Amino acid sequence: MSETVAELLDRALSALDALGAQGEEIEDEWSFVTDLVAAQHERFGAIAEQRGPEAASLPALLAIDAAIRETQLIGDPHRAIDWLSTFPDLVALALGEPPGGA
Repeated sequence: MSETVAELLDRALSALDALGAQGEEIEDEWSFVTDLVAAQHERFGAIAEQRGPEAASLPALLAIDAAIRETQLIGDPHRAIDWLSTFPDLVALALGEPPGGA
């Protein structure tokens, strides 16, 4: 049984939320982090709306799983904030979507 794009995006959102929780530890960045996480939720939601039921390709699955594993290695809140900008583009590119939320 293959994983759908929506299921894959759900796992990516969990990783994104974990990064956001780490980034929120930096009090001065809280507003930026929450806004960025919300924007990426919308971005992933738009992709899921268009392509959710589609079967995720094996290359996309492997790439996103690797990116998720990388996020799980991050322990520094500043680095987590950096990855809040990087990780969504990796997910989008793996799915053949444009970077930057376009």
